[in-house]
Amino acid sequence: MRILVINQAPRTRKSGPSYNVERIEALLNSYATQGTKIEIGFPEPFEGSQLKDAIGGQNMLNGLHHMMETPAIVRKIFWAQENGYDAVISSNTFDPGVDGGRLAVSIPVIGPLRTTVHAAAVLADRIGITVPLPPHVPYTWRILRTYGLDRFVTDIQPIGVYTNVQERKAEIVETTTRLIKSLVDDKRSEIIVPLGGALIPYIVDPDDLEKATGVQVLNTKAISIRFAEMCVQLGMTQSALTYPRARLASGDFENSV
Repeated sequence: MRILVINQAPRTRKSGPSYNVERIEALLNSYATQGTKIEIGFPEPFEGSQLKDAIGGQNMLNGLHHMMETPAIVRKIFWAQENGYDAVISSNTFDPGVDGGRLAVSIPVIGPLRTTVHAAAVLADRIGITVPLPPHVPYTWRILRTYGLDRFVTDIQPIGVYTNVQERKAEIVETTTRLIKSLVDDKRSEIIVPLGGALIPYIVDPDDLEKATGVQVLNTKAISIRFAEMCVQLGMTQSALTYPRARLASGDFENSV
């Protein structure tokens, strides 16, 4: 089984992912079962891709960059199907491009936010969520309302860290531990979903946070990978009634002017 994990932005000489691709690819493969190969892919460069760096440099990641990225991500999802991948997972835990991709392909397209919050709702009644930055809070509430999952969530708390994350691991652990304890004690959260994969699990292992807080902290990447595997193994994919698809070819995504 081959699964493509799509990064939200292109990989170019000027702009690349904030993580070491080889290290993260190895980490993702450690979550998969034997016989599954996880590969990280990137959308092609597109006009407006620099917006992520512009608003990210101001700690204002409010979702605008995800809207700009969607067409390139959808095109890459279609490329993945054409090139023999069995499923696609959004690398970004806010699910950019997932709905659009589901309208373009028949293979499973998995969003970590939707998948993990559903898993949490199966295991508990009250879900607490952490996000990297304050602008992620209203953005996450909007996504949850779209999914119909907001009623399961007690609160969303920002960590306040999203730069120089390798050097700030201890700060991330300390702050996130405090936030999780507050979600449990003050909001009566019963399970935690940490959004922002660049922090958790790429820098901080959710198991370590679980040990420090005494509450389950779910691994968005591991859950997404195992769910994608289950879909492929059981022949499941997004409903064609929910996501009706036209017959498309790669040329349909090209500029006609």
